[in-house]
Amino acid sequence: MTDPLSQAAELIASADDVLVCAGAGMGVDSGLPDFRGDHGFWQAYPPYERLGLRFVELADPVHFVEDPTLAWGFYGHRLDLYRRTVPHAGFAVLRDWGARVFTSNVDGQFQRAGFSDVAEVHGSIHHLQCVEPCTDDIWPADDVVVEVDPETMRASTLPSCRNCGGLARPNILMFGDWAWVPDRSQRQLDALTEWRRGARNLVVLEIGAGLAVPTVRRQAELASAASGALLRINPREPEVRHGRGVSLPMGALEALTALAALTGATGPGRRTG
Repeated sequence: MTDPLSQAAELIASADDVLVCAGAGMGVDSGLPDFRGDHGFWQAYPPYERLGLRFVELADPVHFVEDPTLAWGFYGHRLDLYRRTVPHAGFAVLRDWGARVFTSNVDGQFQRAGFSDVAEVHGSIHHLQCVEPCTDDIWPADDVVVEVDPETMRASTLPSCRNCGGLARPNILMFGDWAWVPDRSQRQLDALTEWRRGARNLVVLEIGAGLAVPTVRRQAELASAASGALLRINPREPEVRHGRGVSLPMGALEALTALAALTGATGPGRRTG
């Protein structure tokens, strides 16, 4: 019986197109926290444990209205963290395979690794919008620097809306978000849908997507429904339903490094047989 890694490598080598559906686990090997549960979040951000604040409480747009220095303390720190993070070598493997990307991550790591076709279903921390919002305008946060006190995790500088001068916020879909402007993400999703219509012999790599927020898993299962060519890379929740796919209980970097070694020059679209 073929072992799962070899089976996965065969699917990749025989594919014409590759879709990556990535959750927070994709960035763990780059040193990024995945915020899995309160304990994982507090490990990454000890000051919030002292303050008794959980991730779901901080990732709430109400704070940008009621307590903006707290809100921007959290998101400003993350913005700086993501800017300083170097994507691990697994990103380069996927790029070499010519993969398209669907992700719930807002960290911009795929773009940093050289990808141009990325569908960010929950938005991006590297783009801003008005808190109100006064318009549907979305603009890059390239010039924004948010100073954050490491003890209180509060921001001393607050970004402004470039249209009305009021408070700006990240263009990220938060919990219970009534004001998120989805236009940028929708354009990316529309482009992905158009690409999928023309994709042939598609293999889907789902990487680091857990059950807590099932957006990525749903997309991966739908995209692979016709062929069953789903590779689920997840060290904690790797099971596939009804045998419709290959389960790889591994981290992203370990799995992608192993698959790259097995496929070699016969990656997607480069079959030699």
